[in-house]
Amino acid sequence: MMMRNWMNRRRERGFTLVEIMIVVLIIGILLAIAVPSFMNARERSRANACRSNLRQIQAAKEQWAMATNQGPTASPAQSDLSPDFIQNWPSCPSGGTYTIGNMSTNPTCSIGGQHSL
Repeated sequence: MMMRNWMNRRRERGFTLVEIMIVVLIIGILLAIAVPSFMNARERSRANACRSNLRQIQAAKEQWAMATNQGPTASPAQSDLSPDFIQNWPSCPSGGTYTIGNMSTNPTCSIGGQHSL
C-alpha cells in the first residue's frame, strides 16, 4: 500500500520532456505566425505616417503660394514654410528625407514606394 502511494506521487510531480517540447513547439508556431504580421503592420503604420507628413507639407506649400501670390513654377524652401505654415518640420518615421519640389509637383520621400502621395 505504501509503495503505491509513493509511485502515484512520483508520477504527479512534474511534466515530462515530451510535454515540455510540445508546448515549446506550439509557442514556436504561434511566434512564426505572429512576428511577420507584426513587422508588416509596423511598416504599414510608418508608411501611413509618412503619407500624412507629405500631405501636411503639400498643404503648407499651397498656403504659402496663396499668401505670397506665387505661381505653379515657384519652389518654396523649408524656411519659407516653417514655422509660419507648418509649425514643426516633420520627419519620415522610416528615416527618409522629404523633397518639397515646386508648386506643380507633390512633395516626395526618399524611400519611395508606399511612402508617396
